Amino acid sequence: MKMFDVYPTYDIEIVKALGSKVWDSNGVEYLDMYGGHAVISIGHTHPHYVEMLEKQLSQIGFYSNSVHIPIQQEAADKLGRLSGKDNYRLFLCNSGAEANENAFKLASFHNGKKRVLALRGAFHGRTSLAVMATDNPRIQAPVNKTDNVTFVPVNDVEALESEFAAGDVCAVIMEGIQGVGGVVLSDAIFVRKVRELCDTHNAVFIADNIQCGCGRSGKYFYEDHALVDADIYTMAKGIGNGFPVGAIAIAPKFEAVYGMLGTTFGGNQLACAAISAVCDVIESDNLVDHAAVTGGYLMEQLSKLHGVKEVRGKGLMIGVEMPYDTAELRKKLLFDKKIFVGSSGNKNVFRLLPALNISRPDCDRVLESLDELLRG
Repeated sequence: MKMFDVYPTYDIEIVKALGSKVWDSNGVEYLDMYGGHAVISIGHTHPHYVEMLEKQLSQIGFYSNSVHIPIQQEAADKLGRLSGKDNYRLFLCNSGAEANENAFKLASFHNGKKRVLALRGAFHGRTSLAVMATDNPRIQAPVNKTDNVTFVPVNDVEALESEFAAGDVCAVIMEGIQGVGGVVLSDAIFVRKVRELCDTHNAVFIADNIQCGCGRSGKYFYEDHALVDADIYTMAKGIGNGFPVGAIAIAPKFEAVYGMLGTTFGGNQLACAAISAVCDVIESDNLVDHAAVTGGYLMEQLSKLHGVKEVRGKGLMIGVEMPYDTAELRKKLLFDKKIFVGSSGNKNVFRLLPALNISRPDCDRVLESLDELLRG
């Protein structure tokens, strides 16, 4: 059986990883400034992470949610403490798309409405309603089509107010920093207006922190920068550091009813061990503050490089916009300088999404390499 060929790939086989370095099958070392779409939060094969997963696997790797699983509460306690949302409740699933699907369902169960507002440029996943809340018609199959999603421009308060005036809005979903969309930030005024309108119109504020969360922005959740609490936070990627896990943090006002949400693999013992280990390292190594400081340094230095049009981001979620398609520049970084960076839906923007414990020397290596390439 052959693989279903849906991924354009580089002819590189990564066989080993440690921290922010990866090695291919020929022994060539690369600096990973992308972390597989912001998945790697505490570095590849972190010793504490490996130890906790190995220990858990030696005891039990999986049993279903039909039995008591204490490590779920351990993971919930750590996430609550780290995020400052310890009065929220946690539902565990398997991926970011699944987290968003469950958030939509929970919102609609809560207020009985069904129209969702999403932002232009959004990416929320490839499943059912998540893909319709993703601003990319090319990946929306006919079976997914629905009129239940309306898009508004980022930071357009007037457009947001106009949609709420209809009185039928169930929820607003937003990435505080759009990843695939090209590292586009919602400003504090807009975030606060979403909160205000949701409160006024009995709608649910869903904060998609799948890529911009887990401390990446320099706060645990991006909305913390605006001093705003969302009703539901969706999480994945960095909270598992490579282990497939998703989650939603749910405000106290939502009522849980047996059977309203469910999952087979979500919250399994290995997944919870991964979450727990990631929380331990982020807390003990103060990685949220490290992301803020290191990201600030990177953005300041990137903005000084020759030919750079704009640098956008917060913490270690950074987009660099050039006045041209960056595909060739990204290839040169990879094959000439041995540095992985990411693309985006905006072809002129490449993304930097390194591990939250990326070192200053590794940042300087990126800056020096880019400077050489941009100056020719």
